[in-house]
Order: sequence, then structure tokens, then C-alpha cells
Amino acid sequence: MSDRKKRRVVRGPRYIKSAYRERNIVLAITLLIMAIGIGFGVHTLVNANRAMNQAYQPAHVKKERNGSKLLKQRKPFSILLMGTDTGEFGRNYKGRTDSLMLAVVNPQKKTTTLVSLPRDSIVAPVGYESEFPAKLNSAYEYGSAKTSIQTVQQWLNVPIDYYAIVNMRGLEQVVNELGGIQVASPLTFEFNPETAHSDPGNLYKFTKGSTHFTHTGKDDVTHSYDRMDGKAALAFSRMRYQDPQGDYGRQARQRLVIQGISKKALSNPLRLADADFISAVSQSVKTDLSSHDIEQISGNYLLAGKTIKTGHLTGQTYDTKRGSSEFISSEVKQLVTNQLRKALDLKPAETGPLYGGEVSETDLAQSGLPTP
Repeated sequence: MSDRKKRRVVRGPRYIKSAYRERNIVLAITLLIMAIGIGFGVHTLVNANRAMNQAYQPAHVKKERNGSKLLKQRKPFSILLMGTDTGEFGRNYKGRTDSLMLAVVNPQKKTTTLVSLPRDSIVAPVGYESEFPAKLNSAYEYGSAKTSIQTVQQWLNVPIDYYAIVNMRGLEQVVNELGGIQVASPLTFEFNPETAHSDPGNLYKFTKGSTHFTHTGKDDVTHSYDRMDGKAALAFSRMRYQDPQGDYGRQARQRLVIQGISKKALSNPLRLADADFISAVSQSVKTDLSSHDIEQISGNYLLAGKTIKTGHLTGQTYDTKRGSSEFISSEVKQLVTNQLRKALDLKPAETGPLYGGEVSETDLAQSGLPTP
């Protein structure tokens, strides 16, 4: 193993379960389903179908299972959830998936299992193995949802029935549609979303333990607020460099924002039936769930949110030609594979190849990374 390639180990491989860690994210997913479900009940079926047709985008990949048949039979299904860094600040390029989660919804057991997949996990994207060592979040950039699905599916040996991807613009739209949210900041920091640092011109300042924050614009005038609009919520959830926990701290603040969205939406469920809300969500989401699939889920799967089982992967940090990356061992991956296959009511099986796609011995030797 090359000492030059291996920079440092910042976290030992482990698999953490929590009864609440990602509960707010699951609530947001459930809210999306509720919004569409209520849309079917309150508005005409034609209008609801029109909204979902805007979001529908096939993955163009041969699935291991027939998702629609699973939903019709009320069986567990899996969905790969991805968030991209596009849709804001002039970012109209394809983008990478900076947030990845694999969810399994089991209506019989009334459980939802949600596992976060580190975006910097070292993989060989299926169909783009020549890019090894690549990061998991680049699979979407190489081959869209198709490559992301194929890579995760092969990496973990878990069938993926559906996918859903949300861009940054979606968060701003939803917060604004709800009339703003209140979130107490876990730390004090300043952030300019245009520069990603604490530069003047469009500067937000958040205070630890308080929902109060300020914004100073290009005119150097400072305004105080106690409720975040969409732009403030984005600024709050995007900062990383000043957080002592780095990307893990950013993920925690993103969960706080989702929790704020969930709390506000649940306080007025009828707000979810608004045509503008459904339209805003559908314009910011791409998924291969059809309108009929959504209707099945909203009618038969909501109780699956009663019990939430979550997990988070951590590994060893390596320096590669792609920068600081996370190596996830087969032992850690096996724990995830076991839990997800059990949640899907599938037989136990060995986890997938160490890096997903096939890697030649030459490329592996040159990378200085662990061998299978």
C-alpha cells in the first residue's frame, strides 16, 4: 500500500444505527408522497398527473425487478435518493449528486430503512471503469441516473427499484411555498452563498442556539430575521469550510432544514394540497416513479414511516487523483447489504465487488488502494 496515496485515517470503518438521526429526512420524503397523494384527492386526477409527468424521467436501465408489480402487490421496494448541486447561483450544468441515500420501504413491517452513502466513496462507476478511482457522486455526472443506479446496485448487491433526484432550486421553492421556516443554528458562522466564504456583498450571519440571523446585502444594509426564506435556508445548509465537522456538519444542518420544512408542513396539512406547492415540487424532482406508482405509494405505504431504521457508512480517508476520498471496506459494506436485503425481504447474500465496477490489476496497483 502506498504511503503517498494514503494520506491519513480520519475515521475507522464503522456502521452506525440510529432511531432518529435521519428521521427528518424520511419525513420530508413522506411529505412529498403525501403532497402528491393529497393532490390526487383534492384536485382532479388530470392536474395531478400533469404535475407528475413533469417530474417523470425514465432511468433507461434494465431493472432487476418490476417496481410497478411490487407496488401493486404491496411488497417492499427500494429507491435511490439523490440531491444535486445544480439549480442555484447560475449552476445549470449537470452537476454531481452531493447527497445519496438508499431507502427501503416495507409496508408489512411498517418500517422505512434509510442508509446514507458517502458521496466521496471510492468506486469504479459501471460503464466508466476507466475513471477509477472515482467518487460515488461522480457516477451521475458520467452517466446520469442509469450509472448511479447500476453502480450502487452492483457495489452493494441490493436491487434498486426506483430513483428520485432533487436539485438545489427545489429546496428554495419548497421553503418559500411554505412561507418560511424557523431553525436554530448549531453554531455561529457567516456565509456568502456566492463565494462560499464569509465575504461581504451577500452575507448571512447565523448565531448558535438561536433562530435569529442577519443578512447584509450589496448596499451594506443589514436586516434581521427570525424566519428563513428559501435563500437563507440554502445559505444555512450549504456552508462547509467553517464547520469543525466539515461535510458531516453540513449534513446535520441540512437535516435541521428538512426538519423545519416537515414541522411547518405538518402544522398545516392542507397547504400540501395547494396546486402551486405540488407544481414547485414536481419541477424540482426527476424520478422514474410514474403518477400511478405515486398513487399506489400514497395509498398503501404511508404507515411504513411509523418505524425508521437508519444507517451511515464511514471508512478510511485516502488521497487519490480525485482528491480526498473515502474507502469503504467489504466488511462495512456487508453490514449495509445485510440490513437492506433483510428490509426488502430478500435472502442474505454477499455484498458486491469492493469498488462496484471491474478494476484491472494494473489500475488497482497504480492507485495504491486496498485490493479485494
